[in-house]
Amino acid sequence: MPEPTKKDEMPNGQPEESVAPSLPEISLEVSPPPEAEAEGKEPLETDGKEAEPTEPDALQAVGAQDGNGSKRRPTGGVGVSEQAEPAEGQCPTPPPDDDGAAQPCPTPQTEDASSAKKLSVDLPNDSVPAMGRKDSVWSLGEGQAPEDLDKPIDNPPLSILLIEKPQSASVPVGGDITFVAKVEAKDLLRKPTIKWFKGKWMDLASKTGKHLQLKETFERATKIHTFEMHIIKAKENYAGNYRCEVTYKDKFDSCSFDLEVKETEQGTQNIDIRSAFKRSSEGQEDAGELDFSGLLKHREPKQQDDTPEVDVWEILKNARPDEYEKIAFMYGITDLRGLLRRMKKIPKEEKKSEAFAKRLEPAYQVDKGGKIRLVVDLADPTVDLKWYKNGQEIRPTPNQRKYIFEHKGTQRIMVINNCTMNDDAAYAVAAGDEKCTTELFVKELPVKIIKGIEPVKTTVNERIELECEVSEEGAQVKWMKNGVEVPTGVRSRYRVKSEGTKHYLVIDDASREDTGTYSIMATGGTSEAHVQVDLKPLKVFVDLQDMTVMLGQPIKLHCEIFPGNVPGRWYRNGQLIQPNDRINIIHRNKVHRLEIETSSLHDAGDYTFVPEGYSQSLSAKIHIIDPPRVHLDSLNLPDNTMTVVAGNKLRLEIPISGEPAPRVVWMKGERVILESGHRVRAETYGDQTSLTIEITEREDSGNYKIVLQNEAGEASASIKIKVVDIPDPPDAPLVPVVGGDWCSMTWEPPKYDGGSPILGYFIERKKKQSSRWMRLNFDLIKETSFEPKKMIEGVPYEVRIFAINAIGVSKPSEPSKAFTPLAVTSEPTMLVVDDVTDTTVTVKWRPPETIGAAGLDGYLVEYCIEGTNDWVVSNKELTEKTKYTITGLSPGCKILVRVKAINAAGASAPRTLQHSILVKEVIEPPKIRVPRHLKQTYTRRVGETVNLVVPFMGKPRPKVTWLKEGKPIEPSHVSIRNTDCDSIIFIRKAERSHSGKYEMTVQVENHKDTAIIDIQIVDLPGPPQCVTIEDVWGGNVALVWTPPKDNGNAPITGYTIQKADKKTMEWFTCIEHYHRTCITITELVVGNEYFFRIFSENMCGLSEAATQTKKSALIVKEGLQVKTPEYNDRDFKEAPKFTQPLINTFAIAGYNTTLNCSVRANPRAKVVWMKNKIIILDDPRYRMFSNQGVCTLEIRKPSPYDGGLYTCKAINDLGEAQVDCKLEVKGGFSFFELMQRGVPLNLIDKYMNETKIVEQDK
Repeated sequence: MPEPTKKDEMPNGQPEESVAPSLPEISLEVSPPPEAEAEGKEPLETDGKEAEPTEPDALQAVGAQDGNGSKRRPTGGVGVSEQAEPAEGQCPTPPPDDDGAAQPCPTPQTEDASSAKKLSVDLPNDSVPAMGRKDSVWSLGEGQAPEDLDKPIDNPPLSILLIEKPQSASVPVGGDITFVAKVEAKDLLRKPTIKWFKGKWMDLASKTGKHLQLKETFERATKIHTFEMHIIKAKENYAGNYRCEVTYKDKFDSCSFDLEVKETEQGTQNIDIRSAFKRSSEGQEDAGELDFSGLLKHREPKQQDDTPEVDVWEILKNARPDEYEKIAFMYGITDLRGLLRRMKKIPKEEKKSEAFAKRLEPAYQVDKGGKIRLVVDLADPTVDLKWYKNGQEIRPTPNQRKYIFEHKGTQRIMVINNCTMNDDAAYAVAAGDEKCTTELFVKELPVKIIKGIEPVKTTVNERIELECEVSEEGAQVKWMKNGVEVPTGVRSRYRVKSEGTKHYLVIDDASREDTGTYSIMATGGTSEAHVQVDLKPLKVFVDLQDMTVMLGQPIKLHCEIFPGNVPGRWYRNGQLIQPNDRINIIHRNKVHRLEIETSSLHDAGDYTFVPEGYSQSLSAKIHIIDPPRVHLDSLNLPDNTMTVVAGNKLRLEIPISGEPAPRVVWMKGERVILESGHRVRAETYGDQTSLTIEITEREDSGNYKIVLQNEAGEASASIKIKVVDIPDPPDAPLVPVVGGDWCSMTWEPPKYDGGSPILGYFIERKKKQSSRWMRLNFDLIKETSFEPKKMIEGVPYEVRIFAINAIGVSKPSEPSKAFTPLAVTSEPTMLVVDDVTDTTVTVKWRPPETIGAAGLDGYLVEYCIEGTNDWVVSNKELTEKTKYTITGLSPGCKILVRVKAINAAGASAPRTLQHSILVKEVIEPPKIRVPRHLKQTYTRRVGETVNLVVPFMGKPRPKVTWLKEGKPIEPSHVSIRNTDCDSIIFIRKAERSHSGKYEMTVQVENHKDTAIIDIQIVDLPGPPQCVTIEDVWGGNVALVWTPPKDNGNAPITGYTIQKADKKTMEWFTCIEHYHRTCITITELVVGNEYFFRIFSENMCGLSEAATQTKKSALIVKEGLQVKTPEYNDRDFKEAPKFTQPLINTFAIAGYNTTLNCSVRANPRAKVVWMKNKIIILDDPRYRMFSNQGVCTLEIRKPSPYDGGLYTCKAINDLGEAQVDCKLEVKGGFSFFELMQRGVPLNLIDKYMNETKIVEQDK
């Protein structure tokens, strides 16, 4: 194939314009897209700016090459014969590889196009001129993407955020319109997110530019976010449905609205189709823009003729890709993008290449500044390869890194580094006579504003220079004034220049018309600033003068300026002054005057005269003065006297007047009250003056004087302040009389009554040791004496007094001297005779029921001979005991006895026996009272302590003797201690020799009583005797033995038999608690040899040693020959199954705990323990055991952190199983709480003991 060559170019650098040859006409039908048909809209136009691609398909990267080497990039969309389905042929823009190279766009699927005989041009709403290099920054597409047409739209969550929604509206073509949405932010912590859409899917955030602006503002006063969408110079294809979506966290709100663009009435024009395709040769931003919408709108339908139709698809299928654009141009197809999309779906017969095993992709795309790799795979690696760019061979040169050629096996790779717009070209690779081509598209990044323009304020005839810096050199920008493009022609007042990345707008001779908002617009952003041009100042001959005027006098302001014919306006404090009956405004030539007939206080302020059309103004200040006055009448005080309670805050505010504000001086006598005073201070603000006393005192009473002074005069006034207070406290009260629960008190009135008569008194009392006073009266007491009652005996009390007047309650008086109410106790109770002898009588009693606060010092015992009234004190000193023995009595006499309780208040009433007492001793027979637990055999283990208490009765004191088995007890073996009422037998460490029957005898004279106590000391038994094997048959062994010699002093309760295999000698228990002395052991394994041993058992437990058989028993196989029947081996394999699950457990913090379960599986299962679904691995706090299918997890000293869900999982080849349980670790509980939670008693005891030790250590 011959190499492509470059055609001759015109001197201005533009390629020669090709003219389509005359071809037979074809039927061309123009049909709008489905969305446009439904809404009655026209296809969209573009404004000539570069746009971000809205359809990421192969048409963004595939172009065509014409005969002279210049490229044509199809960017529009076309549907041929029927509406194309983009969903089948779309190709998303590939992301760059790690080395920055762009990936080729995959070829879309093909479809049968044999039925396409008649052409119909279908322009979708995102079509742009096919001949242009740049797309619009804002391509207003509408409608849903074809692949999303059948998808349901999810209903958003109902959450109202919008308080003002954009409404549907209409705008004429070329007009501007703004849509506003408002969101209230009172309940929002941050700014919500808003998105604007056209149709159902096109986000307009990336489409801002000349025709679309999005703005956001926030009003702090109302807390409302305002979002605006400005559409500038609307076109007909902007009409459609728009949507606004607001999101904040989980809240969502949306609103749809319609935009109608009304057409302007224009006459039908004759349009030349070739002029619509003609490019503009000027370097303006709309260069190369093709307005197909005007062509399609006004074209008359073409009459059908008999010319045979041409099958364009057959022509396209046989043409090269670089000829598609020329063929489409010849046949009037404008949507090259739709054409190429349709061509991709046509099945092609690929010719097998002899030179290339894998060709170049149809197209590649890369960002500006990126890197791209073009890869071909050769069938014959020895073939010479040449690379071409726009027909020119690319030759490698030394010391250049632009093009890098690599060889990897049969692959040949050309790497293009740092891609620029010059690299946007058609590339070809030739291997021998064969050649494959591709197209590289370099995507230019948007130009961003680096430094915006600054505001300018100047005067007329000055030079204005606005500077802006962008991100790239040579970028195209647009200057705007008040939203209108600035003219920059030869005769324009505006001059535009650029230096590198900086752009300037220069106005050499500024005028007031240049005032406005200037903005610069680039493809990646905008910047704006305000320019203010003012007039130069004028000449002032006589300026305004400041004036001071007495209230009610006239005011005259006068000034002279040049030129004299300039009118002006008068302002007071920024407010325009309008003439009226009182105000006159005079202008004569250069003289301007303002006259006010009668001045008032409101006339004071700053006056300004502003000449019309000039920035300069004249100002003066007017002061209105008025003599000072004090307005005491407004207070309505009787005799100008103010009464205040001491301790309160006094704030006396007095209205005053005067202009300017008078100087105020407060005086008390000759002393001036300062404004900086701490407790007493004077303050003046506005039209009031005040006297403030933070805490009034008695010394603040007196006459106060106010003196006012200003420029207009002086005034003064007097006011009297009277301070009243609570009375002084009375003197300490006196308590002359004290009773059992009452006292009598008196006091004197206070020396100072606070300026108000005493109304009465309050009395309070308290215990001396307490700090809490209790009021005794709620009604005022007029007298100066009082009798408190209901006091507690023996408790020291104090009382105090409060005096009350009309102002309040005085401070308390000093407490009285402490006093204590006291009373004697009640009489003793339950006086009885305890014992009588020949010379003594013993009585006993109980304490009095009421002892009183004075306490109880002791008792006094008195007696008298029956028939007399002479009471004799038996005890010279008080006795504190409630039992007393009267001695020195004559045998046979009768006496009466009484007892008195004595305390600090005196002796109580006596308690007297009702009957007389005969002084003669009484004999009581002895009686042993054996405790119930000693009436049976008393059993203890060897080494334990024996301590028995046996009570008895009898008078006089009985004699006690002990015998063991009829013999006296040796004191060295058993300790015996006797008292008047019981006898104690004590053995510190019991031995078996202490067992036996103990006989106790008590005797009084000829009377005696006997009791027998059986004591049994027991121990572990000895081993059995003579264990022999009697017989062995089959799997059975018969054993015989005799009881042990030593039964441990207790009956033998059973035997424990164990067996052991001779090979391992590991003992296993066969049976426990067996009562006989012979047994048959069954189910022994044939072929094993066994030994046996036997333990004896009594109430103390098993014997320490066991008796083992001397010989072993061999279980032999019987000699009969049995023919074993054939059988199928049973499969014992089974999946894991837990026979005992885990149970929920409570554990005590700090004490080891275990979790147990059992599992059955064959083959043996692997056991895994988990905590909270996490496998436990190599944790020293856990120990895991598995024995005979029993799985145990030990947790060492758990803490509350170890609580949770524990899982045991068993796994083998047949399956897995798991069980769960909850472990809760408790700490710091009481005994009752631990019992409620089911904690074992042994753990509770251990926990409680350790808790006590920790508390004692603390």
